[in-house]
Amino acid sequence: MFRKRYRQQIPELNTTSTADISFMLLIFFLVTSSMDTDKGLLRQMAPPPVEQQQPQDINKDAVLKVELDGHDQLTCDGEPVSQKQLADAIMTMASVNRTGHVVSVHADRETSYEAYFQLQNTIVNAYQTLREQYAQEHYGKSYARCDLDERSLINDYYPQRISEVPIQEGGNP
Repeated sequence: MFRKRYRQQIPELNTTSTADISFMLLIFFLVTSSMDTDKGLLRQMAPPPVEQQQPQDINKDAVLKVELDGHDQLTCDGEPVSQKQLADAIMTMASVNRTGHVVSVHADRETSYEAYFQLQNTIVNAYQTLREQYAQEHYGKSYARCDLDERSLINDYYPQRISEVPIQEGGNP
């Protein structure tokens, strides 16, 4: 007479594919996300001195003195200039005296990084413009499409001659 009452069992959740799904989501987010890369200035350092080298005499007329003061004011040979005017002055100097010119850069300690980076970018872009023009005139293609030998010849024709003036403790060069 008495019947046994069976409790209804609650069905369990099937979790066998949970690990697969979470693994696929992890891979998806790793593949689709972008990683920030550090930005910097590509410069080739001078080799360490093997022996005592004699200082070279440079014609002062072939030196383009670029200064960036603590208020981010840009001057070229003592006159205030814009970034475009600086690029034009560098291209003119490098065109006239290809291998004998020097761009002397002096930045104050109080200069902002953005202004300094913009100055360096202007200098590099001026040389890149000259190299691009040379590649178009002599090879009929852009500098980026030139092979390594052609790029080497172009770089030797328009070398980047940049001198950083070291800052001493007092803040003066």
